[in-house]
Amino acid sequence: MQPQPPAPTCYRHPDRPTGLACTRCGRSACPECLTPAAVGQHCVECVQQGRNDVRPVRNAAGTAVSRIPNPYVTYSLIAINVIVYAATALQAHSVMDNQRSRLFYDWVLVPAFVGDGGWVRVLGSGFLHYGPIHLLANMFALYVLGPYCEVALGRGRFVAVYLASLLGGSAAVTALSDPLTASAGASGAIFGIFGAVAVIMLRTRQNLTQIAVLLVINLIITFSVPGISIWAHMGGLLAGTVATTGILYVPRWLGIRETRTALNIGWAAVAVVALLAVLATVLAVPSL
Repeated sequence: MQPQPPAPTCYRHPDRPTGLACTRCGRSACPECLTPAAVGQHCVECVQQGRNDVRPVRNAAGTAVSRIPNPYVTYSLIAINVIVYAATALQAHSVMDNQRSRLFYDWVLVPAFVGDGGWVRVLGSGFLHYGPIHLLANMFALYVLGPYCEVALGRGRFVAVYLASLLGGSAAVTALSDPLTASAGASGAIFGIFGAVAVIMLRTRQNLTQIAVLLVINLIITFSVPGISIWAHMGGLLAGTVATTGILYVPRWLGIRETRTALNIGWAAVAVVALLAVLATVLAVPSL
């Protein structure tokens, strides 16, 4: 009588005899190491290989749809603005009259003070607000627009466009406003997000009516209400629109199809916008 050949064992657990095998690679495997598939069952390595072979679906901005994040960056920006406001209110001992704080004095954007070396004002002023109504209005706009833009562009590029817009607004104020005019607020960056959302909707062929109406209303308010920094809004709007156009359209105009190269070109476009804003500020300083 011929001896029976030894039963095959699991390739991952040699001490476990098994009559099962992966239908993809043919290796013997125990039930613990097999996953049901559309046809048969696959071992651990084949399941992982299948996941690696699946190309992620990407949106128009190149963001992997399967990795689209919750809008944590938007919420973080809102939190930073609120924390800065709380700090100024504590220093001023007043929720309504927070401009009397030392932090507000050190960060508010006054072009003449930038000329004296106060460069922190170029960025810091974008996180200051004149009273709670100013703060609430800007944070509500950021809450409405930010998540859409963050999901479309991805976290990193959303932050980059936001900061480029903020720098663009500060550059316009420094170069074109009265040197002794004081301005503060996140509205320059938020107008940049307005422009970014419009470009995203245009690129994805969505109806632009809503964003156009909102933008027109905000522009009417900008030009009709005294005390609003027109140049901050216009500079931010221009910077955000151009930066997002660089992300969504420049790779297409150049005929770039490879995702990584297109993403790098988009990053370069945002960097150029930010650098031009900084350069405009630097060039404006000697005349202040």
